[in-house]
Amino acid sequence: MKTNIKKTMLFGLMAAALVLFSFTSPKGGESFEIYLNGKMIVQQALYSDKSVKSLELTSTSVNDRLDVYYNHCGQTGKNRTISIKDENGKILKTWKFADASGRSAMTILLKDIYGLEKNSQIKFSIFYSSKELPDGRSLAMVSLGNSNVVRK
Repeated sequence: MKTNIKKTMLFGLMAAALVLFSFTSPKGGESFEIYLNGKMIVQQALYSDKSVKSLELTSTSVNDRLDVYYNHCGQTGKNRTISIKDENGKILKTWKFADASGRSAMTILLKDIYGLEKNSQIKFSIFYSSKELPDGRSLAMVSLGNSNVVRK
């Protein structure tokens, strides 16, 4: 009889633990989104997926733009930068963005990226860093190509 009571209590504790852990959120909560001309092309929650996405973009306009939003547990970072790195990890250009109290886009014009390389097929990574993430994080690997774009 005591064995059945112990088994029942153990089962009850396991069930209670399962229920409690089902409603806890994972630590971290960092996420980011990347938009091309206002259309979301990447949305990633970093607590569940730390992989670096690969994107292939075809730019057709000198005015095409990327908007990057990075969220540190519900907060916008301070001292934010976006860097473009080549395939070897060399920084080609860095943009600095003002601190903001709410959701704030970090906007990069694709014509500025085209100006960094002379060939028509460009491969680079979008790299984010901030006060909250000083070592930074690669957000996406991008292949960008179209010889029809008017360049500066």
